[in-house]
Parts: sequence; C-alpha cells; structure tokens
Amino acid sequence: MQNYPTNLSDSEWQVIQKIQKDTRKRSYDLRDIWNAIFHVDKTGCQRRMLPLYFAP
Repeated sequence: MQNYPTNLSDSEWQVIQKIQKDTRKRSYDLRDIWNAIFHVDKTGCQRRMLPLYFAP
C-alpha cells in the first residue's frame, strides 16, 4: 500500500480504535476505510477516482 499524506499515523489510528470500540468481523479493514474518508475530505476527489487498493 502506498503511503499518502492523508493516511492515519499509528498513534492517530490507536485513538480512533479506542473511540469506536468496534469488535465486529468486517470484510474490509477499517483503517483503510478511514484513510479513504480522510483522502476524500482533504483532496475533494470523487470516490471513483480513489486509488484502487482502497476498499470498494
């Protein structure tokens, strides 16, 4: 996975994990979902223009 400036750092991800307290089994990694959300928020790009490795 390529590292983008909008990706969460490990310490930022730890804070989010503590807040959401989610233990459900998921098809996609939540960190990738959050990275995609922050990417769109920062760049304003359309969802279909996101890098291919982001979760659908």
